[in-house]
Amino acid sequence: MRGLKKEFQPKEDLSLPQHIHLVGAGGVHMSAIGQILIAKGHILSGSDLSISDYTKKLSTLGAEIFLGHNRNNIGQAELLVTTAAVKNDNPELIAAKEKSIPIMLRAEMVQILTSEYELIAIAGSHGKTTTTGLIALILEKGKLDPLVLLGGNSPDLGGNLRIGSGKYAVVEADEYAKAFLQYRAKIALITNIEIDHLDYYKSEKNLYNAFDQFAEQVISSGLLVISIDSPLASKLKKNYESSGRAVETYSIEKNDAIWSARNLRPNEFGGLTSNIFLEGRYLGEISLPIPGRHNMSNAVGALAVAMRAGVDFNRAASAIQNFSGITRHFEIIGEPLVHKKTITIIDDYAHHPTEVRATVSAVKQKYGKRRLVACFQPHTFSRSEYLLEQWRHCFETIDELFILSTYPARETPDAGIDAKQLSSEISSPQPINLESLDIAAKKIAAKLEPGDIFLTLGAGDITNLGPAVMELLEATK
Repeated sequence: MRGLKKEFQPKEDLSLPQHIHLVGAGGVHMSAIGQILIAKGHILSGSDLSISDYTKKLSTLGAEIFLGHNRNNIGQAELLVTTAAVKNDNPELIAAKEKSIPIMLRAEMVQILTSEYELIAIAGSHGKTTTTGLIALILEKGKLDPLVLLGGNSPDLGGNLRIGSGKYAVVEADEYAKAFLQYRAKIALITNIEIDHLDYYKSEKNLYNAFDQFAEQVISSGLLVISIDSPLASKLKKNYESSGRAVETYSIEKNDAIWSARNLRPNEFGGLTSNIFLEGRYLGEISLPIPGRHNMSNAVGALAVAMRAGVDFNRAASAIQNFSGITRHFEIIGEPLVHKKTITIIDDYAHHPTEVRATVSAVKQKYGKRRLVACFQPHTFSRSEYLLEQWRHCFETIDELFILSTYPARETPDAGIDAKQLSSEISSPQPINLESLDIAAKKIAAKLEPGDIFLTLGAGDITNLGPAVMELLEATK
């Protein structure tokens, strides 16, 4: 991975003890933290419920990683780092409290590790990872050598982390449990605000107030960048600019935004091209190789941030054209030939109705009238319930829909409704319920026809379904 460069010489961090233990070391953000701590010379240990590429990477770099959570795992650790998703009854947290070992939340650690940099923080209900990945690539190609902590895998960065020696740190700022309120950004971007995470926030007002506070924490000499295509984000902009601080808007729908994309059209790469205007002045074209209007919106926001950070338009446009995307975001798993026709298998992290609609729209944009078969895995019982009205109608342009059992994440079934209850509320198309990944792979492989698109949707272990279906299809050649 290119992130851990031999020439990187971090300053000695006197604010942190030597031995640090990560609870949930395999998390995408936590594993990036671990890699930085190792690069800084810390002794690192950690635990997770499963072995993954992230935990293997940490082990390769010298960390001691334990499978499962056990009070003995913390050993001689002087500090524990955890996330808001880890429950108070975790044996490692209990042991740390008994031994008076300090416990720090993940975002607090990120704030400490980025304190030497000027912080660029990317927040929003949707599009954070793609936008952060785009900004990271543009700044890298612009020779600004940023530190990047990403909530996903970027082929362009070689993973979820890039350690740089420039002045900027680019961080994906997660709103869950108010994690992003640990940050005071030099440049902050809000892609959109939409109802989500009500298991924590309880109401739209509480969620909005958290984003409002995130914006208010931008340093006085800093810049807030907001998409005004999002009604709630646009409302936030009105509140912010009244204080006299710098705020800029972007849009793919409204020409009165400071940064606007106009004349969106398909390009030869399978994505979209648009004309970019800054305060009404034409800058040039950007061409994004991945499909979807939502991704063009992400690109415009990334362009605005990167140019304000010091990258010129032509270099930024070149980086955008060469963006490889993000793993699990419209990721093409494979295209096996069946009876001399391709079946295209795509995996996407979409687990909110807005994200599902955007991804399905992107499929239609790129592949036209090919039959679309999709399998959706609900993510948490509460999200299925509080977004039920939106779930009822977000699958309507899919030709055939399968629904897997709910991926519970941090929840128990009594937190909302399960997959079967959700399925009963969807009539267009009428879903077919599937209990397990193994059953799903066999039934879907048997149902797919030459020329179909097969799309997996969800933030859980449904990511394993596409490769399983592909293996079965290839076996029938």
